[in-house]
Amino acid sequence: MAFNGTWKIDRNENYEKFMEAMGVNMMKRKLGAHDNLKITIQQDGNKFTVKEASNFRTIEIEFTLGATFEYSLADGTELTGSWNLEENKLVGTFTRKDNGKVLKAYREIVGDELVQTYVYEGVESKRIFKR
Repeated sequence: MAFNGTWKIDRNENYEKFMEAMGVNMMKRKLGAHDNLKITIQQDGNKFTVKEASNFRTIEIEFTLGATFEYSLADGTELTGSWNLEENKLVGTFTRKDNGKVLKAYREIVGDELVQTYVYEGVESKRIFKR
């Protein structure tokens, strides 16, 4: 599948503003912007296994498209939601447990890059990864 592989962060666009909108404190924003995130994605039909490894933590998430699951961000923010496949794009809709606000996430392959886009409270950010 197109998403399969190991992807290493190459660059961010507007990521600190996004983290600020999410309520992440300044110190964690500065660290988060340089987390050296590496994502390994393995797709088997509608099931995905995603391993996220950074300077701060390594976690493995398993999910099935359309099925709700719980997830914690690196800063401890707890979410519940699901991923769906819309055309060639993974679309995630997650609700924060602490305030009920929605975080949208998108993953798509653009050329030879994995582009991960986040939208929260009108702030959009992109994290671009290379294999």
